[in-house]
Amino acid sequence: MKTIICAKLAKLARIKYFSRWIILSADIVLSVSISLLTILFIEYATKRSVGSSSYALIGGLSALSSLGVFWLFQTYKGVIRHCTLQELWRLCTAVLAKVSIILLVLQALQTPLSFRILFIGFTIDVLATSAILIIMRITLINIYNMILNMTDKKKSGVLIYTSYESQISSSRQNNAYLGEYRVEGYLAFGPRSKDLTIGGIPVHYIQNQADLEALCTRVTISNMLFTDIKEAREEQNRLIRFCEKMGIRTLITPPMEDLVDGKIRQTIRPVRIEDLLGRDEIKINLQEIAENLSGKTVLVTGAAGSIGSEICRQLAKFHIKQLVLFDNGETPMHNLRLELEERFPTLTFHPIIGDVRSTSRIESVFACFRPDVVFHAAAYKHVPLMESNPCEAIRVNVRGTRNVADMALKYEAERFVMISTDKAVNPTNVMGCSKRLAEIYVQSLNSAIKNGNLQGKTKYITTRFGNVLGSNGSVIPRFREQIEKGGPITVTHPEIIRYFMTIPEACRLVLEAGTMGKGGEIYIFEMGEAVKIADLARRMIQLAGFEPDKDIQIEYTGLRPGEKLYEELLSDKENTLPTTHEKIRVAKVREYKYSEVEPRIDTLTQIARYGNVMETVHAMKQIVPEFISQNSVFEKFDLKPGEDKKIKKLVI
Repeated sequence: MKTIICAKLAKLARIKYFSRWIILSADIVLSVSISLLTILFIEYATKRSVGSSSYALIGGLSALSSLGVFWLFQTYKGVIRHCTLQELWRLCTAVLAKVSIILLVLQALQTPLSFRILFIGFTIDVLATSAILIIMRITLINIYNMILNMTDKKKSGVLIYTSYESQISSSRQNNAYLGEYRVEGYLAFGPRSKDLTIGGIPVHYIQNQADLEALCTRVTISNMLFTDIKEAREEQNRLIRFCEKMGIRTLITPPMEDLVDGKIRQTIRPVRIEDLLGRDEIKINLQEIAENLSGKTVLVTGAAGSIGSEICRQLAKFHIKQLVLFDNGETPMHNLRLELEERFPTLTFHPIIGDVRSTSRIESVFACFRPDVVFHAAAYKHVPLMESNPCEAIRVNVRGTRNVADMALKYEAERFVMISTDKAVNPTNVMGCSKRLAEIYVQSLNSAIKNGNLQGKTKYITTRFGNVLGSNGSVIPRFREQIEKGGPITVTHPEIIRYFMTIPEACRLVLEAGTMGKGGEIYIFEMGEAVKIADLARRMIQLAGFEPDKDIQIEYTGLRPGEKLYEELLSDKENTLPTTHEKIRVAKVREYKYSEVEPRIDTLTQIARYGNVMETVHAMKQIVPEFISQNSVFEKFDLKPGEDKKIKKLVI
C-alpha cells in the first residue's frame, strides 16, 4: 500500500503544471464565494436583511467581473509553484478591479444598500479575496514541495551553480526539469557574508577546492549543475576541475534553442567537451541574411551531413520560398525529413535522393526547382579513406563540384556557396588536394563570368574552415565511443594539434559569408585557439569520471598517410584581408584562367573515372604542385626542385 501511495505521489510531482482552466475556475469560485460571504457578514453585523435579490445580483456581478478581470490580467496562466511577487501584485490588482466594477454597477442601479455599507463590503471583499487566492497558491506550493520531499529521498543530490546572486532566483525555473535529481542548494564563489536561502533552499559560498570538500561533508551531493553553457566554459579550469578531482559529475541544463513550442527536447545531461571548447555565440547580420534569402528557393547538397543538415536548420528559420535537400544517404535524409517536419511545420521543403557525380540527376533537380541560392556541402571528407580512394575523391569532390557549379551557371542561380576546408591550404593529402582543385575550378568559373568569357550572373563564393566539433566520424565522437568501451583511446601523435569550431557557428559564418560575397572570394573563418589532441583525450576521460593513463589508457598509433602534425593557420593576417565581420577574412589568392583550368580538370576526372590510382594522383600533383604528400606511397610523385618549371603550373 505504501509503495502504491509513493508511486501516486511521484506521479503528481512529475506534473509540470495544472490546467490553466482549473486554476481560472478555482479563482472564480473562491472570488464569488468571498463576495457572497461578505454580504452575509454585513447582513449579520448590521442586523439588516438585504434580500435574496441582492445576493443573486451581487453573486452574478462577482462571477462576471471575476471572469473578465482574471482573463484580462491573465492571473491563471502562471505556473503556481514558480509564482513571483509580480504575479501576486497582478492578482491583487485584478481583485481590486473586480470589486470596483461591482461597486460601480451597484451605485448605478441605485440599490437600497447605503454607500457606507457598500464601501465596507468593498474593503472586506478586496482584502479577503486577495488573501484567500494567495493562501490557495501558497498551500499548493507547500503541498507540491512536501510531495517532492517525500519522493526525492532516493534521488541523486545536486548543487546548482550560479555566478551571480541575481541569477539564483531564475535558476529555480530549472527545477521543473530536474527529474532524477534532488536540489541540495545553490553554489556561488565568494566569501560567505550572510546566510541566504532561495525558496527554502540554502545558498552555499566557496572560495577553493577545500571549501567544496568541506561542503560535501555536510551536504550529500554527487552532481554539480550549470544552468548556462557560458558559465560552464568560464569554470572549466576551476569548479569543473574541482569536481573532476572529487568525483562529482558536472551537468548542464538544455539551452533555449532546445525549447520548441514550449516542449523540451532534451533533458539535463552531462557537460561535454564540446561545451567547453565552444566559444561565445558568433553574431551575424540576421537581417541582411533574411533579406537576401526571403522568398527564394535554396538548394543544399550534402543536406543530410553534419554541415549540410545544420545549414538546413538555420535556413528553415528564414522566410525562404522552398528548401531543396539533396543527398545520396537514404537513412540520414529520412531522419532529417522527420526532424524538419516536426520542428518547422510551415517550411516547404523537398528531400531529393541523388549523387553529385550524376550530371543528369543534378540537371533534373535544377530544371525542376530553379534554385536561386546553392550551398554545396556534398563531399568526401575523411583523410585516411580518401588517401586509399583518390579516384573517388576526384569524382565526388572535383567532378561533383563541377557538375553543381555548371548547373548553377546554366540555370542562372544568383549565388553558389562552396564549403571547403583548411586542408586545402598547402595540401599534404588527397582529400585536401581534391578540395583545392574544386576551389580552383569554382574561382576560375567566377573569373570567366566577371571577365566576360562566359555568359552568366552567378556569383561563386568559397568558405574554408577547420574541424567541426561533433561532426560525423570526427575525433570527439570516436573518443567518446572508446571511453564507453573502457579504452584505450587512440591518438596518432602526442604533439598533433587541430583547430575546432562548433557546427552551428561554422554554419552561421557560411551564411554570413555567402551573403557578403561579391563573387570569387575564398572566405576563411577565425578558428580560435589550437587544441592538442592528446590534451583533448585526457580532458574527455576526466569529464567521464575516469583518470587518464590509469582507468583509461591513451595509445599513440603514429601519423596516418597524408596527415599533418599541424594544420595551417587560416587567419594569418599576412595571407588574408579583413571583412566587415571580425571572424571572417578573405584569402589572398591569384585568379585562374578558366580556359586553362577546365581542360585540366576534365582530363583529371576522366583518368579518375577509369580507376587508375597512380595516374590520378600524379595528375593532381601536376595541377597543384604545392600538394606534397606526407607519410604516403604517393610521395614519389612529388615534384622535385626545378621540375615545376617544366609544366604549366597552377599555384596559390
